[in-house]
Amino acid sequence: MAHASTLFVGLDVHQETIAVAYVGEEREAEVVSVGTIGTRQGDIDKLMRKLHSKGKTLHFVYEAGPCGYWLYRYLTKKDRRCWVVAPSQIPKQAGDRVKTDRRDAVQLARLRRSGDLSPVYIPSVEDEAIRDVVRAREDVLKDLKAAKVRLKAFLLRQDMRYEGRANWTAAHRRWLATVVCPTPAQQIVFQEYVRAVSEQTERLQRLEAELPPLVQTGRWAPVVEAIQALRGVQFIAAVTLIAELGELTRFATPRQLMSDLGLVPSEHSSGERRRQGSITKAGNSHARRVLVEGAWAYRYPAKVSRHLQLRVETVPKAIQEISWKAQVRLCKRYRRLVARGTNINQVVVAIAREMAAFVWAIAREVAVGH
Repeated sequence: MAHASTLFVGLDVHQETIAVAYVGEEREAEVVSVGTIGTRQGDIDKLMRKLHSKGKTLHFVYEAGPCGYWLYRYLTKKDRRCWVVAPSQIPKQAGDRVKTDRRDAVQLARLRRSGDLSPVYIPSVEDEAIRDVVRAREDVLKDLKAAKVRLKAFLLRQDMRYEGRANWTAAHRRWLATVVCPTPAQQIVFQEYVRAVSEQTERLQRLEAELPPLVQTGRWAPVVEAIQALRGVQFIAAVTLIAELGELTRFATPRQLMSDLGLVPSEHSSGERRRQGSITKAGNSHARRVLVEGAWAYRYPAKVSRHLQLRVETVPKAIQEISWKAQVRLCKRYRRLVARGTNINQVVVAIAREMAAFVWAIAREVAVGH
């Protein structure tokens, strides 16, 4: 063990500490817990020097988490192999009820040696920057929705009702400017709620303004433009898909992409009995949500609208054909499933699953074209 050719090193990474364990590639080798180190680069360098005295090649592995990918990037910059694995994909024993940093590091080292782990996709720094903007926009959308709900709830308590046809239009905002509350204190509360909505709206506009130049100057511009040829996939949805999933051609088949998105049915089979349940919801929830939202567009008959035509006419003929093929197939499938009596939410998820296949096909076509 003192001179193993390869060491598999498990790291349980936290904000201030990293629990470390390693094991040699020999089957009879025991996992050794090193203990806890700090998270500074000097601590990482010291660990690598220590482990090099025990093994020539080091293979690191740690769980994806709130600490991000800085450790992966630092180790790969030092020419060390490193995997980042999804916590949901780590095998766990049913009877194991003890969880500590040390045990987690030991388990990662052991599973890495046995080949029971699979790495997740690691975006580049530039790709992660786009993803951060996309996720910040999603956070602002949630804050904006909450601010609007609070304002409407306040007006409802005061029995102040807007009689117009739609909320948050220019007419609705003009009406809000005429609202007068019974007391000065309530007027202050009302103005603060209105101000919160305005601030969140401005934040949303600023973030959305950042996305076009980021995408246009990046390597994803062709595939983002091409994916928008699909009905239900506009600019924000296309950017979200690419920012979250990265290189779509890394999936060998559309089914692999569907599985990565968690859009395939869960299954529990034993013997001759085969039982399928709801979708697994594994993988990237942001990309899955975008596809499910876009799938609602196929509840209407197949048609190239004016907005879709403007997006389609800028892409190659082969992608236009994929777009129309997707419309014909998915609109027909939506009507057929609804006529069968399938729950509407299940229908939309089924459409989203097939949309993923067409997204994959378009990305593959772009890759071939370039």
